[in-house]
Amino acid sequence: MSINRRLFLAAGALACPAVTAASPHVGGRPEPKRHGSVVPGADILAANSWRKLSGRRIGVLSNPTGVLSNHDHIVDSLVEAGLAPAAAFGPEHGFRGSAQAGGSEGDYTDPRTGVPVYDVYGADSEKLARLLKKAGVDTLVFDIADVGARFYTYIWSMYTAMVAAARTGASFVVLDRPNPVGGAAYGPMLDPAYSSGVGRKPIVQQHGMTVGELAHHFDGEFLPADGDRLAELDVIKMRGWHRDLLFAETGLTWTPPSPNMPTPDTALVYPGTCLFEGTLLSEGRGTTRPFEIVGAPGIDWRWREALESQNLPGAVFREGYFVPTYHKFTGQTCGGVQVTVTRPGSFDAIRTAVAMLVTARRLYPEVFGWREDHFIDKLTGSERFRTMVDAGAGTDEIVESWRDELAKFQRTRRPYLLYR
Repeated sequence: MSINRRLFLAAGALACPAVTAASPHVGGRPEPKRHGSVVPGADILAANSWRKLSGRRIGVLSNPTGVLSNHDHIVDSLVEAGLAPAAAFGPEHGFRGSAQAGGSEGDYTDPRTGVPVYDVYGADSEKLARLLKKAGVDTLVFDIADVGARFYTYIWSMYTAMVAAARTGASFVVLDRPNPVGGAAYGPMLDPAYSSGVGRKPIVQQHGMTVGELAHHFDGEFLPADGDRLAELDVIKMRGWHRDLLFAETGLTWTPPSPNMPTPDTALVYPGTCLFEGTLLSEGRGTTRPFEIVGAPGIDWRWREALESQNLPGAVFREGYFVPTYHKFTGQTCGGVQVTVTRPGSFDAIRTAVAMLVTARRLYPEVFGWREDHFIDKLTGSERFRTMVDAGAGTDEIVESWRDELAKFQRTRRPYLLYR
């Protein structure tokens, strides 16, 4: 067994701790039903020895989540099938996933396969188009697991790649994977004036779509407006996935899509608690439970008590203290809460996070604050959320403010949904 093969197997084992039933008296998550019947798009093509891609000059935009059910990476599988890609492209965190948030791995030659790897994190469509031409790519394959939040950058790497493919005449193939938090949409719409690397186009904060569905949405709604049309868009659909299926119910092994997304539990809360990145509070980076643990020096038991009294659906809160090993408050003792999702079907990550933010601001005005660069506006898609919180608006009022735009998005996305 090769070194890379052993590393992939070890990473899969570490990333997927056993799920056990927990007593409702301690607020644990009940054991999910495991359907075990979901087959990702990559496995569907690999089962036929990748013949659909035969005769093409392939480029692959992927990361460690681009693996088959046996944990082989798709680039390794393509090489073994005699279809070595002309190039691979690495997004944020890198092709092999070794870089932290906001980082990448640079350009290099993959030591196992000899495939040239190009760093495209932060690259615009013009740079990526040049790289596609340099490598002679006529078919660009996208295989990255998303987590269902607008500000998770991989879907925007996909959009950039779609524009580049359109401009070079390359076909675009998406190997579809589950949305780990299901198919329901929540949250505010992005105002195009606040377009950035964490949200380029107007979709809602928790979009509830697979990457394949998003690709169709992007192709139908945004590429034409940008003056681009794909020569071919081919989404390799999954078998066995439906809209109310969470990742723990798929029977698939969780591969962390980024260093601070270690488990499916993280993904459940991330569309909401990532908003704490726009505040002075720690979102739990530098702990073993990022985005589930939130706090800061000066926060105490009162936050947990206030949150529990609100009876937020599907969630319980544990008073906790932690010392981040990096990022905000490195080496300092922080007080805060750990969010645990007890009933995923009734849990709304964004409403929960809004309640957490509103309550923290009320209880700890001397601790709570926004980052000076107002990064929160990029995360929420406009300045509305920040100004409403500052004005003392409550959770219900804030959530109600985006009801109409959410309903419009749900109507707009409907023709592009591939699963029911």
